[in-house]
Amino acid sequence: MLFGPLADRFGKKQVILFSVLAFTVATGLCALGSSLTGLAVFRALTGVFAAAVMPISLAMIGDEFPMQERQSAIGTFMGISFLGQGLSMAIGGTIAYLLDWRGVFAVYAAFSILPAVLLLANYRKLPSTKHPDSKFLAPYGKLLGTRRSLFTYLVVLLEGLFIVGGFSYVGAYIAKTYGFNFLTIGLIMTAFGVLTVIGGRVSSKLAARFGARNVLTFGLASAAAADLLIFFFGGTLPLLVLSVALLGAGFIFTHSTLLTRATEFAQKARGAAMSLVAFFFMGGGGIGTALGGRIVAASSLSTLYLVYGIALIVALALSFVLIRDRVVEPDENKEEIGNL
Repeated sequence: MLFGPLADRFGKKQVILFSVLAFTVATGLCALGSSLTGLAVFRALTGVFAAAVMPISLAMIGDEFPMQERQSAIGTFMGISFLGQGLSMAIGGTIAYLLDWRGVFAVYAAFSILPAVLLLANYRKLPSTKHPDSKFLAPYGKLLGTRRSLFTYLVVLLEGLFIVGGFSYVGAYIAKTYGFNFLTIGLIMTAFGVLTVIGGRVSSKLAARFGARNVLTFGLASAAAADLLIFFFGGTLPLLVLSVALLGAGFIFTHSTLLTRATEFAQKARGAAMSLVAFFFMGGGGIGTALGGRIVAASSLSTLYLVYGIALIVALALSFVLIRDRVVEPDENKEEIGNL
């Protein structure tokens, strides 16, 4: 919530570079954690700095790409990001299998140096739009006070609750059901990332042909189907892999559509608009994960996927009421949200 307004005022590339450098240091500190409390503190720091990279990068995409190309760019970016997340599970599983958990953080700190070096090497070429006169936290009040943007953020919250919340337990479900090691679990989870890349590449074409409303519907329906497949057929490995892939498709179609809408909410406070998306999405994911823990403790991992599958169907129904089949045009932003 702080990095968005900072990026609007001082420049997006400046905030991204600072965050990547700080994230690299914080990740290395995790490898040195001597207690659970110390590890938790260092891990929280990685979250603080990692939090800036995705929303501010998306805001930069909003600055640089015209509307007709934006969903494709956002979908590609998100697909690559979550392919990285999927691959990191396989790579991290391999490192943990060969070394230990400290080795995971040490190796990933070394990996993090590469994007930092690339950013520094290309710093002058990167675009940077600044609005020195932008108000710091005022855009958040206006964004949440405008019906069209507020409704979009509410659907993002539901997406985080039930897609991220369910995804958080897939690895645990595989371990309990099949007894696989970290490496095998990571490889299965990579199906999520692969489908996000594929979905990201085609989401804009589908939106142009069938409408953003239908792409959003397909995304939420796919995520719901994935959860229900896990509940009913998770004990069959091919169907489990299909479920993980469907969850990836559901996520990318839903999230890329909502992100594309959000890039048009406030052109002079785009960093704030995208940071608010990240806040609701990741905040929803945290709540969904915590709620999932209660469900698992009270019943079972399978029950979690039944509950979240039904919840996604409800979210789909709500999205029909809250989300219209168009994005906000620049003139409408000016009229409804004002010069943020």
